Amino acid sequence: MLIAAAQIKPVKGDIEKNIANHLLLINQAIADKADAIFFPELSITGYEPELANDLATTANDKRFTVFQQLANDNDITIAIGLPVKNNGGIEIGMAVYQPHQVPQTYSKQYLHSSETPWFVNGSGQIFLNIKNAVVAPAICYELNVPEHAAFATSNGAGVYMACTVNSFNGIDKDLNRLADIAGNYKIPVLMSNCIGVTGDYNCAGKTSAWNTEGKLIAQLDSEHEGFLIMDTATQQTTKYSAPLH
Repeated sequence: MLIAAAQIKPVKGDIEKNIANHLLLINQAIADKADAIFFPELSITGYEPELANDLATTANDKRFTVFQQLANDNDITIAIGLPVKNNGGIEIGMAVYQPHQVPQTYSKQYLHSSETPWFVNGSGQIFLNIKNAVVAPAICYELNVPEHAAFATSNGAGVYMACTVNSFNGIDKDLNRLADIAGNYKIPVLMSNCIGVTGDYNCAGKTSAWNTEGKLIAQLDSEHEGFLIMDTATQQTTKYSAPLH
């Protein structure tokens, strides 16, 4: 499987503009033969907790039909970050569009304490079958909860995909943690992160990939949007990095 971890600079609260920016990367990933592309936490709105109630939507939002159509037409899985409406409140979610399948939603099961005034916990892990690989997504703080990776790997995950909003202050800790997950569980691990300021975070970028030995094998910079692609079979990587707007 060729899996892409995207790095993007979200526009505060502007879903339409963020959709357009997502599409630029998705179309490039399609050109590069990616089987899947994952975007950072809350990528479609920015990490803006105080706006989440007004911006919250669902995977079936008609504005997102373009993602399902691209998935169908190009045999690619697309995962975007968004605040999700639920009967119990607003969740930090991920909408997943797979070829000719009903859209799925995964919501962050483990919230950081700073998020609990705004969001509620999701329930249940999602496992995505893409080509011959099983991908378990994690949303930001979840990567620091040992039970999350343990559950994912004990239930068949062969790739761990962390979608984050990670600042310059916190990035090194999380990079080390993800390297440990890769090395301890002997699986490829990727992290997708934002650049620029979103909410209270000055994001560090450094979207990364680790091999099954826990070795960092690819990393983007802190300034440019783009993505890296990992071949999970050969553990080879390629990068696409360029200003998009």
